[in-house]
Amino acid sequence: MSGTSSSGNLTADFAHAFGSPHSELLGTQFESWDEASQTATMRFTVKPEMCTWRGGVQGGLVAGYLDEVMGCAHLASTAGKEAPLNLDISMTLIRLIPQGPIIGKGRVVKAGRRVAFLEAELLSEDGVILARATSTALPTPVPTAEQMSETMGG
Repeated sequence: MSGTSSSGNLTADFAHAFGSPHSELLGTQFESWDEASQTATMRFTVKPEMCTWRGGVQGGLVAGYLDEVMGCAHLASTAGKEAPLNLDISMTLIRLIPQGPIIGKGRVVKAGRRVAFLEAELLSEDGVILARATSTALPTPVPTAEQMSETMGG
């Protein structure tokens, strides 16, 4: 993971919150955080294992990419202190998502102490919208690096 924000280097600020096994599976790379628009940008490398015989990402797996970038936006907006626990995710599959590089943009629409409203888009490298999602989530404390290690058997 790499990238910076207006408040510093996100890797240094809360690197332990990234790097879960699913992030590797999704081919996740953090790009940037824009404080003013509350938008996180990530790149993903879609692996062949994520695709169906139609040549695109299986629909349920698309939700994983969208969830990842919405979670990143909330995490960045709280300087790594909170991660969203989804109550719901609504997504629209607009175009087939092929193997290879895609861009994710996640935004915090509104966040309070009890609920956060998030949205995301997946785009081709030339900016064509492939999928969209919204989420209603509960803000939860991010576990410490030690707690994460214990949870993941490390």
